Parts: sequence; structure tokens; C-alpha cells
Amino acid sequence: MENPRLPHYRHALETYIDAKDNTKPARIHEAFAPDAELTFSLATPNIAFPARSVGAEAIAKTLVSDFGERYSRCRTYYLCEADALAVHERTIEALPWLVVMREGAAGALRIGHGTYRWTFDANDSAPRVCALHIHIARMDVIDDPDGARLERLQDGLSYPWLAPGDLAARYGALAQEASGAFDFARDFAHPVR
Repeated sequence: MENPRLPHYRHALETYIDAKDNTKPARIHEAFAPDAELTFSLATPNIAFPARSVGAEAIAKTLVSDFGERYSRCRTYYLCEADALAVHERTIEALPWLVVMREGAAGALRIGHGTYRWTFDANDSAPRVCALHIHIARMDVIDDPDGARLERLQDGLSYPWLAPGDLAARYGALAQEASGAFDFARDFAHPVR
């Protein structure tokens, strides 16, 4: 039997992606509790965030407004089928993600992956995120002055829920191209655990 709150959790995760990827800071307030906490752990020097932000307004500034000033054409993928989302005691542990975006000022492609840990409040009728931890395991910066690589990497991927097998097939095929332009895709073809 499906957890009756699961549709609410999925909706919150999808609202977060819409807010972040499409620079809609007001949408953060739909998904996050007013006093929610955001924390980061970074295993790469290629991106920086404050270690901790408290409150939906601060989270919107960090993950949407400030982020949107630097990055564009962002697509963040949950490497999980929506129906396979596992929740234990109001927490979604180690949900793998992939992000592909453009850093316009540098003429660069950014591709990264890691995991999310989502914790929801006890409001059974409309649960909201009370804590989000983002672990960034890897973030590569790749020259892409015209955005052509970005388009190829995003093309054909279901969004925002992406089955790991579909990612492996798509990025595996790109990595095998004779030009070698997508050799790096091999390193992002599988979810971080």
C-alpha cells in the first residue's frame, strides 16, 4: 500500500525543481516550511554554497535567486522513478540527483551529481519540507561556448524523474562517440550512492 503522504512528497520535490531550475523563488514557500533548514556538504571545490541557510526566504535566496543569477538552462534530475520514491519516517534518504546547466559568464557547461536528504514536517494533510541536505559529490566545468554540449546532454532525458537505466543508456552512448567530446559523460552515467 502506498504511503498516503507520498503524492504530497512528490509534489514538494517537483515544486522545488520548478522553483530552482526556472528561477521562481516564490515557489520555494509552497514546498518548504517557513523555518526549514538547508545544509550542504561539498566534495568538490568547483561550486560554493553557504553551509547552512535557515528559513524558506533564505533558502529561496540561496537556491533560486542567487543561483539563477549565475546559472541558466538548468535541469535537475531525480535519478529515480517517481513511483519508486522511498520514504521512511518522513525522510527520503540519499535520493540521487544529476544537474546539467550553463554558466553563461564563463561560456561553460556545469555537470554535477550527488544526493538529497529530504525531511518533512508532521503535517499529514499537507506536509512541507522542514530540512534539506544537499551533498554535491562532483561538479565538472567544461568549455561549451555555444551551449551545444549542454543541449546534447539534456536531449532525450525525462524530467525531472529520470530512471537510472535511461541515464546510463543515454550517457553511455554519448561517451562512446568517436569525437571524444563526451568522454566525461561516462562519469555521470550512474547515480551517486
